[in-house]
Amino acid sequence: MIYDPLSDVVDEPLSISPETVHQLNAFRASEKFADLPGTDTAEEQARLSAIFNELLDCLIAGILENPSKLWVMRQFQPSLDAVRMEDTEGRDHFGIHLEQVMDILHIESSDGLLGFYL
Repeated sequence: MIYDPLSDVVDEPLSISPETVHQLNAFRASEKFADLPGTDTAEEQARLSAIFNELLDCLIAGILENPSKLWVMRQFQPSLDAVRMEDTEGRDHFGIHLEQVMDILHIESSDGLLGFYL
């Protein structure tokens, strides 16, 4: 049997307002991963931004109809899997961005989901 870290996520309802969706849209419009260390990180920045923006698009499209922590973590999982093979810095920065989304959505913990992948 394969372990699925989603099985450890404790679901809870989220209070989602139009302001919450506005904050997600503002984050979507912002530049991401500009502070990656190293030289010539444009390709890595573009790759991570594309994965992250796709996640934000899913959240923006569905969060009002699915205001639950478990639903959000289910949306996180494919993105986390997609960055699994990135270098440590890329994964760390991706995690920081996910934590910003969690702050916007008032999710205190991923219940180990981020730690499993990052």
